[in-house]
Amino acid sequence: MEGINFNQYGVTFKGSGSYVPGQILTNQKISQKVDTSNEWIQSRTGISERRISSVEDNVTEMGYKAALTAIEMTNWDIKTIDLIVLATSTPHDLFGSAPSIQAKLGATNAVAFDLTAACSGFLFALITASQFLKGGSFKRAIVIGADQLSSFVDWNDRRSCILFGDGAGALAIEATNEFDNFIGFDMRTDGGRGSFLNLPSKKNKGSIVDEIDFLNGGFSPIQMNGQEVYKFAVKEVPLILEKLLKKMKYNSDQVDWLLLHQANQRILDSVGERLKIPREKILSNLEKYGNTSAATIPLMMDEAVRDCRIKQNDIIATSGFGAGLSWGAALIKWG
Repeated sequence: MEGINFNQYGVTFKGSGSYVPGQILTNQKISQKVDTSNEWIQSRTGISERRISSVEDNVTEMGYKAALTAIEMTNWDIKTIDLIVLATSTPHDLFGSAPSIQAKLGATNAVAFDLTAACSGFLFALITASQFLKGGSFKRAIVIGADQLSSFVDWNDRRSCILFGDGAGALAIEATNEFDNFIGFDMRTDGGRGSFLNLPSKKNKGSIVDEIDFLNGGFSPIQMNGQEVYKFAVKEVPLILEKLLKKMKYNSDQVDWLLLHQANQRILDSVGERLKIPREKILSNLEKYGNTSAATIPLMMDEAVRDCRIKQNDIIATSGFGAGLSWGAALIKWG
């Protein structure tokens, strides 16, 4: 693909899309499986229901449908898309699901690849794609966040099974030499705390021939230290957002919307309070969808764009955080 040669270049946000499976798992239904209640779940997480993928609703299908709705908002010719980045930790194909999405879209001129950073994945993918556009390598990109965590949840563990759902979201972004709506970003990783939240491989040993062993493929259910993850999020997310706002010479009063990874309503409220951002400016839809990992930020953004809460030139402070442990922040202007 030939690069574009702008003397000055930035990123503009052209479209959003999302998709959620049709199956709805309410708190009442979960209480039929494990010892919990609607009141207990809501008071601790803010979640009322979540979407669960059927066999047909894999990450490739969900990501494709979210990307297609984002492209439809832009009126782009699909052949003009240069780059597709899929953020997921639950690919339909471990060798990569983004190429399958590229083929289903018919985006034959686009390079496509997966990026894995769990709940920080979409933000990391958006930053990655934006750097390709800012660097002049590509002009148009689709960034997708899609996860199917229901396949990796221990549905007998009431501490974790109440949190997660499935879904996908996407943004269409374009390089421009007129302005830059991707104002700034920051990213962090602390692998020393990685054991707080992971999805490890199973330790099932097999034997090929005598004295030659191997590890059978497969993964254990999600393992999570909820208390430590909560403490990490309420400490690190405000710090990275405060640092980014200061670096870009913005203050919290100039932020129209705070859009965080949708993990827990108490985390959202705590970060907003720390940043002195009123609750009416904090975007939240986890009541309906729970934690969809890499999908939460674009799913929420698409909802707010389509119901006209997010308007042209609105300033959005966003942060993704989770397994790794990894976290990041970005400051963008919509449009």
